[in-house]
Amino acid sequence: MSSSSSSILTEFSGRSGQILERLNTLYPALIDLSLDRLKRLLNDLGNPQQKMPPIIHVAGTNGKGSTCAFLRAIGEEAGLKVHVSTSPHLVDVTERFRIAGELVSENELSEVLMEIERVNNQQPITVFEVLTAAAFVLFSKNRADLAIIEVGLGGRFDATNVITPMISIITSISMDHEAFLGANLAKIAHEKAGIIKENIPVIVDQQKPEALRVIKEVAQSLNAPCLIKNQDWSIIPTETKLFYKDAKGELELPLPSLLGEHQFRNAGLAITALRTSQLPIPDHAYQGIAKAVWPARLQRLYGQLINLVPSDCEIWLDGGHNPDAGQVLAQMIQKKWQDKPLHLIVGMKDNKNVREYLAPLIPLSASIQAVMEPDQHLAMPITEIIKASDNYAISGGTVKEALSVIKKQATSPVRILICGSLYLAGSVLKQDQ
Repeated sequence: MSSSSSSILTEFSGRSGQILERLNTLYPALIDLSLDRLKRLLNDLGNPQQKMPPIIHVAGTNGKGSTCAFLRAIGEEAGLKVHVSTSPHLVDVTERFRIAGELVSENELSEVLMEIERVNNQQPITVFEVLTAAAFVLFSKNRADLAIIEVGLGGRFDATNVITPMISIITSISMDHEAFLGANLAKIAHEKAGIIKENIPVIVDQQKPEALRVIKEVAQSLNAPCLIKNQDWSIIPTETKLFYKDAKGELELPLPSLLGEHQFRNAGLAITALRTSQLPIPDHAYQGIAKAVWPARLQRLYGQLINLVPSDCEIWLDGGHNPDAGQVLAQMIQKKWQDKPLHLIVGMKDNKNVREYLAPLIPLSASIQAVMEPDQHLAMPITEIIKASDNYAISGGTVKEALSVIKKQATSPVRILICGSLYLAGSVLKQDQ
């Protein structure tokens, strides 16, 4: 791939945003799909990635962020200090860096970014590589018992893949980012499996056969123990509890705080990883899954936007954005949300498979309005969303305009779901403050 420049960084702001905008001008003319640029920068910074606490590295298509949230919640319930690096952010870049439980301050992040800018000395680099280096610098400077690192894209050539973790996790794999990762599930799985390291355990969600086959082959070639859902561990829900089981025994746990049956699997991945680690996690700490927080994943909104609709209406937000996420949403709607009409407000990133995302949701919705916020990064045009819905969707303009249409038309309590993009979710959360 080659690129003469990258897009304007509309998703960053403040002092740190100004530094990142300067660094963005150094975007390499040729993207060589190697980690050499970042390794050079990290070496010049003193290799902070080698001075961090024990690491859990999380890759996959869907569920990475939620799994990180469960890992953190369990770790903190056990009394551990936990660093977390995730992407993208929703409202502010500081969300990407949690240091010993607390979000990094704008000042501390800006200081680290300025140091990276100075050390990089005008050499080619990408913004994600800079942000990854910033996480490693921040995490090496501050004491903690555990560092959780989420992959940005893929795994094999992802900037985070310069670390040596104590445990790797591969969440659910499905079709997404095909232009970068490959046109079929086996190729995508090969990229995700690139985080597997020699002799280091990898915890794996239940996968489609072609994906699982690739993961197992890579793990075997590296002598990495591979613990797979429903083979080496299981998690079974009832109406009120979760029952977890592995070779070490059983746990009876509360339901996770994050909604949707897919979150049982993500909680199971986190539990298995921590039970496989050498960290001091008492059994009671796994109850922490009921305290996990992860914005824009079936999150109910109670802020400013609720004032734009009748008081008996609910507004929910979900940032899922690929066909698998659409299927997961549809399953949840069918099981839990049949009590009142559901109106969707949908905005997408411009390179997403909107047709397959919407297909399972159309039959379950009373209406769909396609929207695009002025500050929505890389937004898909409204006309494209309408076309992909075979003209079932109508133009809603912006989220606030779409909410006003629902308010005018609602004659009974309704549920509203704003969905389709993490970038849309970030814009919505800003407006809801």
